[in-house]
Amino acid sequence: MKKTVAFCTLGCKVNQYETDAMRGSFEAEGYEVKEFSQEASVYVINTCTVTNMADRKSRQMLHRAKKKNPEGIIVAVGCYVQAAKEQLEEDTMIDLVIGNNMKSQVVQIVEQYIRDNRQTENRDAYVADIAHDHEYEAMHIETVSEHTRAYIKIQDGCNQFCSYCIIPYARGRVRSRSMEDILQEVQALTANGYKEIVLTGIHISSYGLDFEHTSDTQEDYGPFKNSALIDLIEAISGIDGLERIRLGSLEPRIITENFVKRLSIVPQICPHFHLSLQSGCDATLKRMNRHYTTDLYLEKCELLRQYFDRPALTTDVIVGFPGETEEEFARTEEFLAKVHFSDMHIFKYSKRHGTKAADMPDQINPQIQTERSEKLITLGEKMKNDFIEACEDQEQIVLIEEEAEINGTKYMTGHSKNYIRCAFESDGLVPNMVIKGTINSKLNEEFVFCKRID
Repeated sequence: MKKTVAFCTLGCKVNQYETDAMRGSFEAEGYEVKEFSQEASVYVINTCTVTNMADRKSRQMLHRAKKKNPEGIIVAVGCYVQAAKEQLEEDTMIDLVIGNNMKSQVVQIVEQYIRDNRQTENRDAYVADIAHDHEYEAMHIETVSEHTRAYIKIQDGCNQFCSYCIIPYARGRVRSRSMEDILQEVQALTANGYKEIVLTGIHISSYGLDFEHTSDTQEDYGPFKNSALIDLIEAISGIDGLERIRLGSLEPRIITENFVKRLSIVPQICPHFHLSLQSGCDATLKRMNRHYTTDLYLEKCELLRQYFDRPALTTDVIVGFPGETEEEFARTEEFLAKVHFSDMHIFKYSKRHGTKAADMPDQINPQIQTERSEKLITLGEKMKNDFIEACEDQEQIVLIEEEAEINGTKYMTGHSKNYIRCAFESDGLVPNMVIKGTINSKLNEEFVFCKRID
């Protein structure tokens, strides 16, 4: 029988990277990759557990795969497996459960399962004790699901233990990938035509904290007492043919003058910085176990604006956290307007079993959460428009990604370095071109129309 495999990826860009690596492993063993909507002999669902909704979506995709092909092998991998191993082991629609730090072995596990005539009595053997696993799981990619941008996983795990977050329990402690390994992967991807790479991980600001020996450059990085991340960025910038380096979510405390000064002279760096905030109220931040104040956060934003011309500053905000009063929410709203972000992701607090916040008093009514969320979404849309207007006289350098039909007209679209979604007249443009343009008008809530500069 022909060996075929289909993938479904839920959650973050780290999961997407790991799916790309698993796809390559299956292809190396002779599997033909199918779309998830098609029939396949093996289905791999890379799950997420960041919210209750993510758990539910993971279960839905696992069951949907079984309905597509009742004879197919259904493989659950990732964070939801790590957090709900026993529950998934009891689910008769799932054949294999494989946790984090075991994804690199997925093909061997599936092949062994087939050789054993699909009989196994000890599925929990494939879920590692993630809390005590200190080795970075080696996975590699040479091509990715996106055609122009490659996400590069540089570390795994998190040591922060925010009171609302289950991820440190699902991903374990900080484990960093060697710089040599990362550079080899970026070189291979650049040789294959990728012009932009995005450094991603669970907590990339912690990159290198687990190294025995870090850089000889002893500078003050707040709680991050080494310069491993900036050293890595500078090393990547020396790779021929690479035109862009974009960063995933950063811990605000890594933004020091030394860090930003070095970052600002890296020619490939994209001036788009996602600094996770979660609340604009100090009392709420303390209950969340976030390790900074709003004053410190604002200082970091101002530092980035000092060294970069109109950088895109984006963030995440949780509304309706336990104990969030109307006054605390008002402080958050006021602080967000003060920072004036270019974009925001607004989330309603989701209770996660096993976290400290789940047992906190004064859980917020869902209706109140929705009302607060809608207010911040409206504020975010206004600030996004303000940012675009502020960039109208600025030359935009855009990586063309794909064709899109907008208001009945076909355009070639892509992101500027500061992450504005731009659309150009399609004549002569193809994906993976880097072109210059200026913002002319707004097409819709997603795209602005740009005039090309030759």
